Amino acid sequence: MSFLTPLALGLAAFAIPIILLYMLRLRRREVPVSSTLLWERLMRDREANAPWQRLRRNLLLLLQLLILAALVLALARPFREVPALIEGSVVVLLDASASMNATDIAPDRFEQARDLAREMIQQLGEGSVMTLIEVGAVPRVLIAGAEDKSALRDALDQARPSMEAADWESALTLAAASVQGSTLPSIAVISDGGLPDDLPGVPGEMRYIPVGAEAANLAITALSARPVPGAGPELFAQITNFGAEDMDVIFSVELDDSGEIYFAASYTVLAGASLDVNLADLPNPTRIYARLTRPAASAQPDYLAVDDEAWAVYMPPGAGRILLVTEGNVYIEELLRALPDVQSYRAAPGQPLPEEPFDLYIFDRSAPASLPMGDLLIIGPQESTALFEVTGTSSETGLLQVEESDPRMAFVTLNNLHVADIVQLSGVEWATPLAKVEGGPLILAGEAAGRQVAILAFDLYRSDLPLQIAWPVLMANLLEWFAPSRVVGAPDVLRPTDSVLIRPQLAADAVEVMRPDGAARALAVGEQAINFSETELPGHYLVTVFRDGAVLQAEWFAVNLFSAAESAIAPRPAITVGASTLEEAEREALGQQEFWPVVALVGLLVLAVEWYFYHRGMQLPSRPSPLRRPGR
Repeated sequence: MSFLTPLALGLAAFAIPIILLYMLRLRRREVPVSSTLLWERLMRDREANAPWQRLRRNLLLLLQLLILAALVLALARPFREVPALIEGSVVVLLDASASMNATDIAPDRFEQARDLAREMIQQLGEGSVMTLIEVGAVPRVLIAGAEDKSALRDALDQARPSMEAADWESALTLAAASVQGSTLPSIAVISDGGLPDDLPGVPGEMRYIPVGAEAANLAITALSARPVPGAGPELFAQITNFGAEDMDVIFSVELDDSGEIYFAASYTVLAGASLDVNLADLPNPTRIYARLTRPAASAQPDYLAVDDEAWAVYMPPGAGRILLVTEGNVYIEELLRALPDVQSYRAAPGQPLPEEPFDLYIFDRSAPASLPMGDLLIIGPQESTALFEVTGTSSETGLLQVEESDPRMAFVTLNNLHVADIVQLSGVEWATPLAKVEGGPLILAGEAAGRQVAILAFDLYRSDLPLQIAWPVLMANLLEWFAPSRVVGAPDVLRPTDSVLIRPQLAADAVEVMRPDGAARALAVGEQAINFSETELPGHYLVTVFRDGAVLQAEWFAVNLFSAAESAIAPRPAITVGASTLEEAEREALGQQEFWPVVALVGLLVLAVEWYFYHRGMQLPSRPSPLRRPGR
């Protein structure tokens, strides 16, 4: 046994004053009395009370000396050398990815990894320093270059497993920076081995410390809803068995957080295979939640729960199908061809409209008396309809007034617009004039009879609007109003920590994101789109766009794990970093195992015993004195 602070052993000299205090005679106060007959015993005691007396056996003295010995030993920090994994300047990479939530080792793999890290902290040698890095989607340095074991343990207690895949390349970059310029640098990876095979090499000696034992796991690896023409949307799901045995599972689906199961069925998924599930003609849900549960009679375990749930959002197509009713208008037709995600069809005026519904109807210089149920854009109307009356035309096109604050006129410059004549309308109190001249409104828009309706009260061929940049801008604004584009710009598969692009309307003044845990995030609105990256939790997120406290748009998006690397929880016996293949590390270095806490605990227990006996006034039994012979 050795000591880290041997000079503390000198504190054992405090035993001398303790012993001396017990050897000192007790001095008594002298008091005159009338007779000594009754005080003979007192006098004998007094005669024996010299300043010093022989040290007698005393339990309290023994206990106090033991307390002092324990205190001195604890301060001297005794230790013994034990085989250790690493020494010198140490960086510990603690895997905090989703697979570390597996429960094949109680309570879970992450707790086992943390126990291994605690053991490494305990064995850290004199002069060695340690850096702890939590490896999640965004690696985090818990503590850097610390020698204090208490501080290292406190930092380790702050680590938590995540619900996402780990970014090992960034973590190794952090580790390489931490050992830069260090002597005897070493990096320890505590993980179940789910690392990519193309990781770059790093300086220093690397060690791999595996955790985990089993591979049994079922996961939902895909979930999406897609539109079907003439029917409700179709749901596609995929269930994958990452274990080595066939497994039974119950797959269930809930719609729009109703709390009621819409669909449930039992399946058998073969070992190492995937099973596809398709549900047709769903009742147009917005949010979809799917879950895997094990049959009660099944004895096969499923060790990872975070991939047993999945979420999806169904967004029905907007104004993507447009019917243009015209005798021929190259300006409108070319514009519709240039718009993305738009399918345009053409029909002749006076002919029956197709029975198949469209998202938007554009009537050029014509409009039937019986309008279809759908959004309408009417350009240069010639006859009255159920929504307005045509009362004539006017050539008074003097001073032009534009509602520039209306988002439908954003960036629309009409200063140089020339119109030969305008159509005068009545019965359009439901519409807001977006642009008007002395002869009447040029552009109107509003809601009537359950439709969104916009009217251009002039013939495009009798104006120069199609020759100006304002023409495509105006049409884009109107189409955005008819069917607002999605607020959330995200890929079909959105994983934890992936960024989401939020594009609120120009009129918006506030945006709020509600996370799956119920926490709300208020986002600042500017001219640029908002990049939202707080998506570390799987589940449904709600984006709400406001203007003056009123809701302009509300849209959902979903985040899922969907990572085969995390769901394949079989621990790997080796990992590859750079050109090296690392197997389980052996204990080749020598570490220091301190046991002063045990000594201090013993001292505390002895102190409690000493306190007890002090109040009881107990002593060790003294040796019996030999009998005196008569006459002696």
